[in-house]
Amino acid sequence: MSLKRTIGGMAAASLLALALAAIPQASRASSHREAPLISNDPAADSTDLYAFVSPDRTDTVTIIANYVPLIEPNGGPNFASFGDDVLYELHVDNSGDARPDVTYQFRFQTHVRNGGTWLYNTGPIESLDDPDWNTRQTYTVTRVQGGRRTVLGSGLPVPPPNIGPRSTPGYHGLAAQAVRDLPGGIKVFAGPRDDPFFVDLGSVFDLGGLRPFNEAHLLKIGAEKGVDGVSRYNTMAIAIQVPIAQLTRTGAMPKGADDPTAVLGIYTSASRQTTRVIRGRSVVGSGPFVQVSRLGNPLVNEVVIPLAEKDYWNMQPPWRDSQFAKYYTDPSLAAIVNLVYPPLPDAPTTGRADLVAVLLTGVPTLNYTGAVQADMLRLNVAVPVTPPDKVSRLAVLEGDFGGFPNGRRLADDVTDIELRAVAGGYGPLLEQALKLPNLSPNNAVGDGVDANEVPFLASFPYLASPWSGYESVLHR
Repeated sequence: MSLKRTIGGMAAASLLALALAAIPQASRASSHREAPLISNDPAADSTDLYAFVSPDRTDTVTIIANYVPLIEPNGGPNFASFGDDVLYELHVDNSGDARPDVTYQFRFQTHVRNGGTWLYNTGPIESLDDPDWNTRQTYTVTRVQGGRRTVLGSGLPVPPPNIGPRSTPGYHGLAAQAVRDLPGGIKVFAGPRDDPFFVDLGSVFDLGGLRPFNEAHLLKIGAEKGVDGVSRYNTMAIAIQVPIAQLTRTGAMPKGADDPTAVLGIYTSASRQTTRVIRGRSVVGSGPFVQVSRLGNPLVNEVVIPLAEKDYWNMQPPWRDSQFAKYYTDPSLAAIVNLVYPPLPDAPTTGRADLVAVLLTGVPTLNYTGAVQADMLRLNVAVPVTPPDKVSRLAVLEGDFGGFPNGRRLADDVTDIELRAVAGGYGPLLEQALKLPNLSPNNAVGDGVDANEVPFLASFPYLASPWSGYESVLHR
């Protein structure tokens, strides 16, 4: 029974207030400021995770982890950066127990050439070793496997932000210099990029509205087109491209999509040391590192995990996620959708084994990793890359098995995919193939934002160049 039936006689405004109290008000986008503590620590805030077979190097997997949410391009003179005191990690499970078998660690270091000026740069930055570039970062990449640590690269450059035509002329070529080759056919990049996530933040956080469905909302206003609330914001991206054979448990390419070694579980995390002390002009960390942020599937900590559990969820490893299973099987978001959109057929609010499969174990015959319930992106690396003319933003919902929830590509519309899944509108293909619910018009809900505001690159790191501070139109 839905909330709208159990609370029946209350006034519409009171109903809506009750329902929306369950929506996490600190949220902004796909894990942008999704929990109270991490919302005050942007350098460690993991905003999005992507994992896909590289379309132009199909024997490799590309993993992208974005940190620092909603960066305004003109935010100088101390532009957004990675945290020198944060341990950033990309984890790969290849054995089905949700524990990392291969981890790539990233540590950053800030270098200031001239502390006697407030200027970020004293002239045009025309190369990554330009003497006019005053404040820069470098980083080290370390592979951890079986207790063995191997430094793959050190002193690797982070490109500057896209400041403007005088400070960073020819920015696209400048940033391209930061793509580096590491031993074993690995490519790596870390630096500012256009935030690739797309979603109508303004409508979602205006009492759960979706502009194209305004007329069906409990508080009706005229229908409108969606507005991308992340448009023209930047983020700090960590991207790595690794040969598939270096990630599987056999050390070889899987024989086919039904090969049990073909499915990888992937998540990212950020950790800080347990103690931070302000000493003179510096902040000194000590003690062991503890996890303060993590991310596997998009939007989970926003709209699945309740407010009282969010910070705790961020600190837990994925292999302990069975303690949160009740929030997947009985999702409060489904009840909220039922309440604020009375004309739509009621989505199931209990016994949601479908959401457990999609988000916690993987889907049988596609990317199942086993019985261990864990929030990870699950990628079957042997599923063929989808030809460009066959790619669907709705991915698996429309028969494009190269995308979410089989990993996540940059162009996958995860907001619409997850909204339709929660609302019980999986579409005719999955209704027929997997007997999943296909309520209508629940199978057409969405925020009206279907793509990123700019095209992605055709090659690594695939993310578009960051927006220029000089040309920023956010406040115009």
